[in-house]
Parts: sequence; structure tokens; C-alpha cells
Amino acid sequence: MNSNIEHNCDVLVIGSGAAGLSLALCLASKAKVIVLSKSGLSAGSTNYAQGGIAGVFNTADDNDSVEEHIEDTKIAGGGLCDPDAVEFTLRNAHDSIEWLIQQGVPFDQKEEAVSEDQSPYHLHREGGHSHRRIFHAADHTGHTIQETLNTRVLENPNITLLDHHNAIDLITTRKLDLAGNRVVGAYVFNTETNKVETVKAKFVALCTGGASKVYQYTCNPEVSSGDGIAIAWRAGCRVANMEFNQFHPTTLYNQKDRNFLLTEALRGEGALLKRPNGTRFMPDYDERGELAPRDIVARAIDHEMKKLGVECMYLDISHKTPDFIRKHFPTIYERCLKSGIDIIKEPIPIVPAAHFTCGGVMVDCRGRTDIECLYAVGEVSYTGLHGANRLASNSLLECVVYGQAAAKDILGRLPLAIDPPAIPAWDESQVTDADEEVIIQHNWHELRLTMWDYVGIVRTDKRLERAMHRIKLLKDEVNEFYSNFRVSSNLLELRNLLQVAELIVRCAMKRKDSVGLHYNVDHPNKPAVYKPTILSPFENPQQ
Repeated sequence: MNSNIEHNCDVLVIGSGAAGLSLALCLASKAKVIVLSKSGLSAGSTNYAQGGIAGVFNTADDNDSVEEHIEDTKIAGGGLCDPDAVEFTLRNAHDSIEWLIQQGVPFDQKEEAVSEDQSPYHLHREGGHSHRRIFHAADHTGHTIQETLNTRVLENPNITLLDHHNAIDLITTRKLDLAGNRVVGAYVFNTETNKVETVKAKFVALCTGGASKVYQYTCNPEVSSGDGIAIAWRAGCRVANMEFNQFHPTTLYNQKDRNFLLTEALRGEGALLKRPNGTRFMPDYDERGELAPRDIVARAIDHEMKKLGVECMYLDISHKTPDFIRKHFPTIYERCLKSGIDIIKEPIPIVPAAHFTCGGVMVDCRGRTDIECLYAVGEVSYTGLHGANRLASNSLLECVVYGQAAAKDILGRLPLAIDPPAIPAWDESQVTDADEEVIIQHNWHELRLTMWDYVGIVRTDKRLERAMHRIKLLKDEVNEFYSNFRVSSNLLELRNLLQVAELIVRCAMKRKDSVGLHYNVDHPNKPAVYKPTILSPFENPQQ
């Protein structure tokens, strides 16, 4: 038995994006908080979000209303949004955006003078939105929010940051053979010392983001490996709607820069999708053209590529003035220029790529999961807001709204919270160093390619069956590897990705219709009854 370092806190927040840092900051006035970051503080998806955060801040702007935002969200969600979650999130948008402004987030403002009844902020419009309601900081909104929240966290004495710490598994009373199933902490892997440490906590919040790394092509960062979803499932939480994986329609197609997302705001500001011959194709698929929701646009691009036998389509904003492009999309302009593409003069080659996990760990409007004292906030969770397809820029809003709601709930429970029991140290006495790390890399690539080929934008029953067969074989290999060798970051991520892949395929096999982001050629009809796909770790996995 190895002795290990033990940390203690009131609340352990696993993840350091918008969800985790919003939660931590709202807790820190009355609670001792530890924020766990798998890599650096800014490694998560928030830092890479270009578009912005959606919300009706002032109804005088563009004659917009919360009711219209609600309707747009439900339409994009394909009838599968939870009405209460939509109502709760969008009616709290104003206060959440105001909170970000108070933290110091410098959203872009209008150049012209405005009247007293108008908001001073310049708003974008994105696909699926009927009005301009996207607060942004040029085309690097996520980075700006991340940096602002980083500053607030680092200056707060009640928040301790443990970066380069990878969560392995939750510790619950059930696992300790005690009464109930209450979370009491987590085992975490320090990637700098290669040692396992223990964190004891009265409450734990999973804010780990999504699982897009399960696919071969993704515009998400390396850390998006579904850790929180897999960890929660192993601890006993239900998951829902894992079949709905959003593929961002427009990711830069370039061998030098394969993971660069091109924000929805480009199309919101007039960029057009074109075939290699320069003709538009979106009007052939949807009357909203380039402003159709992402699932429709991604399928249209995928269909055109397969029909023409080409590797990419094109996104063209060159008809706008050079000054307009440089002002509104400076990051995209510079990034493309480095890849040899001048978006002022020529169209941008694009392909769809895995981008957002619409399903996740089931929570209520306070962020509570099935396990006592365990919360999930942000992309890791299933709130019901996104339904079968996320409306652009609703995700950052969800992070802040539910981060604040979870913080309020935790602070209300904190005075009566029970101290965690004694927790045994991590036992490495029966394992050795891995003999062949190449096995992990091989299985990693096979999984991601399998998911891309068989569980991508368009699916069939046969493809799903083949994917499940391969996933189960890979899962058996990795579980054996995990049982016999010391943990590593790659092993932990692969173990989690395989679990998430299995959940995605199980949900996809369970849904016998096509809606939103899930399109099965063998079941093309819309659902007769619109309801989420729910899986429980205590149910028979056989379909």
C-alpha cells in the first residue's frame, strides 16, 4: 500500500472552463474550493469558443424577446428540448451575462452612440437564431471569458488550483461499503509526479466538458475525452441523449491546421457555403440557407462531399470589405493567413468535425445528479436545454447559469454537510509499469476511426452493430491493461473514451428514428413520441 498526498476542501470542482470557474467563483465567498485542471488552466473548450454567449439582454435590441430565444432553442432542438430547462436557462441569461460583465469580460460594444433604452453591446447573429443576440469579444469570446475568469480565480484566496491533475474515479460511500451512495471525494493522477493523490470533499462538481475526442476529426481541444461522463457512469449516474453529437459544419480543411473551427458568426455576417465550382448549395436543403441549424448544415455539407466525391466544401466571405473582415474576425483572418489562405480574397476550404456533446450526465435545474452531493455543470451534463441539437452559443450560457444555480444550492446545504469519512490511499501494490505503451496508442486510433466511420453524421443499424462489436473488444483489452499496470494520462483517457463510445452507440441503437443530430438511414422517420434516450448503469445493457 502506497501512502499518498491527501487534499481536503468543502467543494472539489473537476474542470477549469467556464462551468468550473463560474461555479468556483460563486462558491468562494463561503466555501473552501479546489479546482482540478487536467492540463493548464486554459486547456478546455471554453478557451477555444469563438462565437459568443447567447442571451436577450435588452428587449429594445432588434425587437428581440426571451420568448423568441426560447422558440429558436426549441426549434433547433428538434422537439426534444426539456421546456423547463429551456425556460430556466434563457430567463436567467440576463443575470448571467451581467455577472460576466461584472467579472470584467470586455464584450464588444457598438461604435455608434445609443439611446438610454438600448444596450451598448454589439451583437452577432448565428445559425438558428431569429435575432442578433450573441454577445462576443471579436471572434475569440471564449478566450476572453477564460482569461477573465482565470484572473478572478487566481486572486481568490479561497480557491486552490491543482493543475495537471487528472481525475481517475469518484469515491463514494457505496464504494467504501458504507450506507447510501454519497460522493466523498476523488482519486486524482498528478501528471507531473506520476503519483495518485486523494481529494476529500463534502461536495464534488463535474465540469469536465464533452467527449468529441472520441471521433477521429474534432475541432475541440485534446482534453475533451469524456472523463466526467465516464466517471459519473461508473459511480452510478444515469446519462441521457448520448446519440446527439454535434458536428460543427465548418472546420478548416488544411493539413497544417486540421482542428481550427470557423465560427458560426461568419455565416451570421453573410458568409456563403459553396461547392468547388463556386455555386451555393444550402438553399437546396433549407429555406434558411446558411443560417439553418447546425445539424442541417452539417448533413448538407456531408451529402455534397459524398455526392461530388470531393474532400471539402468552401465558406466564402470575400464579398465583404477587408476592413469588416479584419475587424470582426481577426483571429480567423490571421490563422487562415498562416495556412496560406487569404479569406479577404478567396473562399475557405471546410469540413464538418465533432464539436459538442448534447447529452451527458442527467441533472436537475440545480445541477444535482443521481448521487448525493455530486453535481455536473456544462457540457458534461444533460440538462435538457439542447435537445437533439444545440442552438449556437447557448452552451457558454448554460455553463454560467447552471454554475450559479449549483453554487446557490451547495451553499444552502453546506452548513449541514457531513464531513467525509476516512478514505484509503490508492493501492498500487499489485500493478507494474506498462510494458508496451504502443497498445494504448493503437487502440486509441482504432476507436476514433471506428466512431468516425460508423457513428458519424449519417448512421445505419449495421454500422452501429459493427462499432459496438469493436468497442467491446477494445474495452476488454483496456480494462485488462488498467487492472495490471500503473495508470497514465493516456490510459485514463482511453478508458474513459471507450466507456463514452459505448454509451453513444447504445443510445444510438436504442433510438429507432431520426431527429436532430442523429440520422439513421434505416430509420429516417421523425419520432412518434419526443422523449430523451436514458441509460442507467444498473439496467441490462442488451438492446
